[in-house]
Amino acid sequence: MRRFGLLGYPLSHSFSQHYFTGKFSREGIRDAVYENFSLPRIEDLHAVLKQHSDLRGFNITIPYKKQVLAFLSGSTPAVQQMGACNCVKITNGSLFGYNTDVVGFKQSLQPFLKPHHRHALILGTGGASAAVEFVLKELHIDYRFVSRTAGDDTMRYDELDASVLSSHHLVINTTPLGMYPKTEEYPAIPYQYLTPDHHLYDLIYNPAETQFLAKGKAMGATIQNGQEMLVLQAEESWRIWNSAD
Repeated sequence: MRRFGLLGYPLSHSFSQHYFTGKFSREGIRDAVYENFSLPRIEDLHAVLKQHSDLRGFNITIPYKKQVLAFLSGSTPAVQQMGACNCVKITNGSLFGYNTDVVGFKQSLQPFLKPHHRHALILGTGGASAAVEFVLKELHIDYRFVSRTAGDDTMRYDELDASVLSSHHLVINTTPLGMYPKTEEYPAIPYQYLTPDHHLYDLIYNPAETQFLAKGKAMGATIQNGQEMLVLQAEESWRIWNSAD
């Protein structure tokens, strides 16, 4: 039996186990299982690897997409560039890192892009934001990060005003704000300045329509959640785990 799984903490919001269990059932894949590894500390990964010698690969979610790098024996140039990994393939005990969020985000975003979507705001600076930044660079879309604390390339939420929103028509939430069960939360952007020219992308998929998306839709913006991105990145992970080394 080949074992795969998801590493993160907490995993009450996990999509992956449900998706892969259903995939294995639909496609008649009987030699594989997928389970959650809810680890309070990234160091607990050592015990997981020791306990499950049949583990062939795993995905990584909040908050370990950056911390897992210390466990890798190698990684793709994309992972090295962005400093974040969400997919690991295990071969002869060696862990090699990939980032399938890049594939999922890019392929799901492109159908929504319009010619005026040339400047973006990335809400949050965690591991998920690294894949978003990587894709926006590939698509030649300028971007600014937004966080609670300012930095060289990072604005504070309270710096967002009508001028900023009028020139940034793509707004991407990479934070967990609004994710189940805390569905009442949302990023503190000035939603009153959004227009039908704006596109809001929330990497959250549960609930399907977060407060962030609902507030954007109320102003006429187009909206998109993270469901398709998750499916695309999951399928890319499965391709990687089953590819020849």
